[in-house]
Amino acid sequence: MTSPAKRKAESQVETTKAKKAKLVVPEYHTTPSRRDEEGEIVWPAPRGQIERAREVIRECAKTKKSTLILPDKDADGLSSGAILHHTLTSLGLPSELISVYFPPKGSNVHDEMTRETIAEKSPAYIFVLDQGSRKSGPLYKEAHTCLVVDHHFAEEGGFPEGADYVTAHDCPPVATSSLLTYNICLPLHPDLEDKISWLATLGTHGDLGNSLKWQPPFPDMTATFKKNPKKAINDAVGLVNAPRRSAAYNVAAAWDAVISVDGPKPLLTNAKLRDAQFEVKQETEKWAHVPPKFSRDATIAVLTIKSAAQVHPVIATRWAGFLKSDKLEIVMCANEGYLPGKVNFSCRVAKHARARDGDQKVDIISTLESIVADDSDLRSRLGESFARGHKEASGGIINTQEWEEFKKLMGVGESARRKPEGAAKEKKKPQANTLKNYFVKAS
Repeated sequence: MTSPAKRKAESQVETTKAKKAKLVVPEYHTTPSRRDEEGEIVWPAPRGQIERAREVIRECAKTKKSTLILPDKDADGLSSGAILHHTLTSLGLPSELISVYFPPKGSNVHDEMTRETIAEKSPAYIFVLDQGSRKSGPLYKEAHTCLVVDHHFAEEGGFPEGADYVTAHDCPPVATSSLLTYNICLPLHPDLEDKISWLATLGTHGDLGNSLKWQPPFPDMTATFKKNPKKAINDAVGLVNAPRRSAAYNVAAAWDAVISVDGPKPLLTNAKLRDAQFEVKQETEKWAHVPPKFSRDATIAVLTIKSAAQVHPVIATRWAGFLKSDKLEIVMCANEGYLPGKVNFSCRVAKHARARDGDQKVDIISTLESIVADDSDLRSRLGESFARGHKEASGGIINTQEWEEFKKLMGVGESARRKPEGAAKEKKKPQANTLKNYFVKAS
């Protein structure tokens, strides 16, 4: 039996062992800002783009012609659309001249179906909000004015032909589309503050999370949060996002709810939103425990699910915060059941890789593109909906056949961490800290 003195000595040795350094992820607002020639911070977008956007909005309200708003379907996009809608009506544009369109499940504003719908509505003004930017022909062949407000990655000239645009992507810390729209619209009318400030926080928390610190260059929202508590804002985010994640894809219900209230509290009791949220929660728990497989180099973890609900982004986000590996960079959740013959996937940067900077900073879009860089035929077949979104939160839609080829290129299930054949097998202790236990503790 070990003597008390020896046990004490061993205990002291153990407590003096160096602890592993705690991972510190920099606060979002501290990202170095872009500066102009005079040294002034350029935020949330280049000044010239913002001024042009304001000109278009004023002109739209003044001319009183048919107007079409195309907002994205999540909390950020819906908030952007509501901010613009309130601004246009405050400036005198009759609400009956404004229409809002959401492409059906699996479609986007760049599809031919959307162009046909736009032609049917024959708008004089088109506003595209938070939809992701890409180079394309005009959204409408007849004479019109188009303004794109966005914050996603866009290549040079990556906007519809003939459109004006304002983008936050190149002005870090990147503002959400709703915050960018808020910044554009706020000075246009003295009565807008109460109508749109809470929407800016709703959309921003929807994209950047509820732990965001509202410090410069972000605006001071103290008064907004005093009137609309953060808990109500954060609870409303989940409810507003739920309809577009549900199998029914009832985005119109979320829009109707957001545009008709003056704060987040009424959203918390909206029956349609709550029913959709319950469905999404059940579906998320059903697939949240699917084990990941790793790429050949162990830098990408892939989870495969089969759900008619859009829960793949939620599951990717959960696992990205749970998996711990120095090699792991990206967590991908692929949904083989969302659209027939398609695979919808979402990617998030793994928690332990978020603190990297400089050349080591994880860029999901570049990583995905690099995997197919040597296969021009496959890259062509993957199409324009492959690797879209943000460098830190990307995703895409591809055909099932191309997904299998892409997965093979990644070497999913062929992780280099496996021991070579013939190597001596070690007894593995059962893992105590599983994802299942994690979520049970979290609840």
